[in-house]
Amino acid sequence: MSFREVGKRLSNWGRWGDCDRIGTLNHLTPERTAFAAQSVRSGQIVNLGLPLTNQGIQVGLGGRVNPIHMMNLTPPDFAGRSDRMIVADDSVFLPLQSVTQWDGLGHVGYDDMLYNGVPAASITTAAGSAKLSIHQIAERGVIGRGLLLDIARLRGKDRLEAGEAITPADLDAALAAQNCETLPGDVIILRTGWMRCFTVDGDAARYWNGEPGINLACAEWLHGRQISALASDNWGIEAMPANDATFEMPVHCVLIRDMGMTLGEVFVLEKLAEACERENRWTFLFTAPPLLVVGGVGSPLTPLAIL
Repeated sequence: MSFREVGKRLSNWGRWGDCDRIGTLNHLTPERTAFAAQSVRSGQIVNLGLPLTNQGIQVGLGGRVNPIHMMNLTPPDFAGRSDRMIVADDSVFLPLQSVTQWDGLGHVGYDDMLYNGVPAASITTAAGSAKLSIHQIAERGVIGRGLLLDIARLRGKDRLEAGEAITPADLDAALAAQNCETLPGDVIILRTGWMRCFTVDGDAARYWNGEPGINLACAEWLHGRQISALASDNWGIEAMPANDATFEMPVHCVLIRDMGMTLGEVFVLEKLAEACERENRWTFLFTAPPLLVVGGVGSPLTPLAIL
């Protein structure tokens, strides 16, 4: 079955009205956010994001570069003031998807259409994504119950290999092994261990050369369970073979364009996995609001898991 056929069958277009701009985040109702707060027990906070630094994970693919941090003002600029006050101020230049980030619903489409029937022509150089902007997701917020599915742990590896696919059976097996279940509105976070290519090996080039991830069959698994968003420690959610210059991404097409699912990428999950295994629980309060970038199709994040 082609990804277009899968996308048509799983389409959420019109499900929450013709003007819907947040897709599956509609599953994350206020009641479900309130329930998610009950996941907090110890109050331990785990950061799931990479730092903004010019020594970051980017290698220039697709024009994405590492953040550039510049000082506008430093204390020596105020030398000689009679009141001896000093000030520091700074700026950052960064592609919005150069670090740990959300893919917004304007990020991917096909056949000249984006999520919920929005035409691709609504994205312009001058205005960005006029109808499917990341700021709409930021205003909605992304705060709910996070559920870590540690697929690397399930397979007894520190990391999966490039091109290694995760199937619905793997997701079910991880739930069983961790003695947990999904609830509508959950944010699923998948650990493949692939981030270790960068954080442990220091090999950014290897990180971007293929990746493990889910296969297309997982789209139906996510749809049927009313998952609100999906994040992973890889760079593109879906399995990609190494040395693949085509970058065909059917899972992105179905999840973002057809289902309206916001995707989180380049997450750092080692400390969270250790904490979850130590406490033998895999759910937590998850918060990851995007920046209010009007017209943006993605946003950097500092996602937090609160156990």
